[in-house]
Amino acid sequence: MLRAGGEEWGIICDKFANAQNLTDVESKNDPDNDPFRSKYKARELDHGDSRDGLRAAKLGVVEYYLGINHVETEELSAGQEHLMNCIKQLEKCRVSSENVSLFIHVRNQLGIIWAGRDETDTAQGFLETAESIYQRYMKEDGSPPTDMTEYFTTEEKLLTHQERTKRFELAYTHTMYYLAQVYQNLGETERAATYCHSTLQRQLQLNQFNPIEWALNAATLSQYYITKGRYLEGRHCLAAATVISGLAGEVPSESDHREQLRQKRAEIARCWIKYCLNLLQDAKKLLEDTIGELDTDCQEELKRARRHEEEEEEKGRKIALLFGSEDTFDSIASLEEKVQCLFPLDFTEARAVFLVGQNYVAQAKEYFQMDGYVTDHIEILQDHSSLFRALAFFEEDLERRCKMHKRRVDMLEPICNDLNSQYYLLIRRQLMFELAETYNEMLDLKLTLVNRQADTQSLDNHTIKKFNHLCSASAKYFQMFLDSLCSPEGKLPEHLEEEVLRPALVARFRVARLQSRLISSIPPVQLDNLNKSLENYKYVVQYCEAHPEAAPAVETELELSKEMVGLLPLKIERLKARMAVNN
Repeated sequence: MLRAGGEEWGIICDKFANAQNLTDVESKNDPDNDPFRSKYKARELDHGDSRDGLRAAKLGVVEYYLGINHVETEELSAGQEHLMNCIKQLEKCRVSSENVSLFIHVRNQLGIIWAGRDETDTAQGFLETAESIYQRYMKEDGSPPTDMTEYFTTEEKLLTHQERTKRFELAYTHTMYYLAQVYQNLGETERAATYCHSTLQRQLQLNQFNPIEWALNAATLSQYYITKGRYLEGRHCLAAATVISGLAGEVPSESDHREQLRQKRAEIARCWIKYCLNLLQDAKKLLEDTIGELDTDCQEELKRARRHEEEEEEKGRKIALLFGSEDTFDSIASLEEKVQCLFPLDFTEARAVFLVGQNYVAQAKEYFQMDGYVTDHIEILQDHSSLFRALAFFEEDLERRCKMHKRRVDMLEPICNDLNSQYYLLIRRQLMFELAETYNEMLDLKLTLVNRQADTQSLDNHTIKKFNHLCSASAKYFQMFLDSLCSPEGKLPEHLEEEVLRPALVARFRVARLQSRLISSIPPVQLDNLNKSLENYKYVVQYCEAHPEAAPAVETELELSKEMVGLLPLKIERLKARMAVNN
């Protein structure tokens, strides 16, 4: 690097050091009514004298710091102008160890400015250029490059090779971090995830991270992997998030910090819940037959293939980009061992996943309590209910399966009935629908049990009462859901909005089926139930005739409704005839 002679160079160095001190240290004490006082002073010093002895790169670094100064004082256009001037100066130079750091830093900053204006393509251009400069430099040279702070310093204050390398790698880590966001905004989720993963890995290696922020980013990344069915990577991210969040020690004097820590850890617990839930649900999709029951042939086949899968998992671990440093690697690995990443294939395996999920439900609920976090608390309860539902699929004993659904009802029913329908309309609708479906599942299970034991003609009163209770409860919640769609005058809208179209028509269809399934020995009650059933089937058919675009959303239900609209009037007439004879 060129040095200017003696005294003159010392003055330049002092000015630069003063400017940096004003920017980094003094600015923190600026008064609220003049928040940028020190930064403005620094600008005057930076503008100082650029003597002939300074090379283009040194002029570039002055422009760079002026650009940063203007950005920090919220004068983005002026900041952009100085940063572009920096690039113009650099165009006179070939990329070398003396200036490569500046080449990357200036493009990172321009990338941030353009991304902040939602000019994602322009931001992408600057950041991808920074990336290719880094990659080419590392391939062709790779020596620890001069840091920008060294342009204006004396010999004895130069950085060590180790410190230079660290700062340079950190600059490139920022490039990757910003590129991850750019790709996310462009909808390139897979690319974004790859860059995010690499960024997190590099932050750990460089020991440059905020434990809580890092952990939350890793937990968020896990959710991407989970949606792609990549449970090995998803579990690894969550285990790392849990371990790294533990590095953020409690600060007894700072209650805000403690509160933030509790919240972030509860959010990571919620990501674990999603992991367990999705793993169970994906396994269910793999194992179920056409009527939603466990396909035992498929189960046996998958169990036979399991050994190969375990070998693949081991291979996957070896090629995966694993997080951790020497001190955290073992902790992450031992946490991973507590929950599988292969699909559970039987009740014992499913229960193990369920219990891990349930443990995180308890942790998340401890922070997200009903008092203060209504929506979050209910979402966690809904996930807990879904965990039970997914586990029930693996349970062969129908009585025990029924009890699992009863746990779901006990969990959701009080909340649904206590919630203010005006403020929490959408959540109540979700709960009503889930409760209706849960009672319906319990009804089907009871019916299967009864059919196994005896024909319906010889049902005892207790069984009939239980059966009718489940039938009525399911119909009640479907009806409550439908009522929530009505106008204040109690009328359903002529046209159902897209987001409620399928649920509303399914609810009508289910109410129709439930009405016809109610058991009664009193003919007028039977007649009333059948008429109500017919009315609901007709609604589904007529709505789809009036709105043909709705038909694809409820294909199966529509077909069965048409069938029942044809059959039920005959049944009703026969019942009327019997009643007339008996009268």
